[in-house]
Amino acid sequence: MSTPPILREFPDHFESERLLIRAPRPGDGADVHAAITESLAELRPWMPWAQGEQSMDDAEANVRLAHADFLARRDLRLHLYLREDGAFIGSSGLHRIDWTVPRFEIGYWLRTSMAGHGFSTEATRRIAAFAFDDLGAERVEIWCDARNERSTSVATRAGFTLEARLDRSRRDTSGELSDSLCFVRLK
Repeated sequence: MSTPPILREFPDHFESERLLIRAPRPGDGADVHAAITESLAELRPWMPWAQGEQSMDDAEANVRLAHADFLARRDLRLHLYLREDGAFIGSSGLHRIDWTVPRFEIGYWLRTSMAGHGFSTEATRRIAAFAFDDLGAERVEIWCDARNERSTSVATRAGFTLEARLDRSRRDTSGELSDSLCFVRLK
């Protein structure tokens, strides 16, 4: 019998060359709120949760729910901080988990002022390594809207291979049908 997910022990933080990558903690809401507020125009076309303004309390409540989900092993959101000065630069993590495979999906977003410096690619590579090395992943996926060129570039640069294009498989944030891309790395 395999270990239930909630009993699995693994680190809640790790580092890459320039980043501290860690689980959300109560009190992170102010940093997350500031980053989302700065980046709302860039996030809105791709992220369903970025369609409206959110309050500081909304952000803190969301962080606390993400913290609980991490502890319960339901969803492994990870916050990204610069090692150099501790600045919060975005969020990533392992989502849509199937522990029976194990299979994970990496998602990511960066605050606008930190985009274009390779941080998403660096975080994605390190989080994939965490999934394979610490969580025993057999498969790690990245799903994105086919029009999201930045996201597809990150997937490719991080060593993921385009496995499938699903035509008219999703509704975008404006409600229109759009195509999905699935990038994958296998154990």
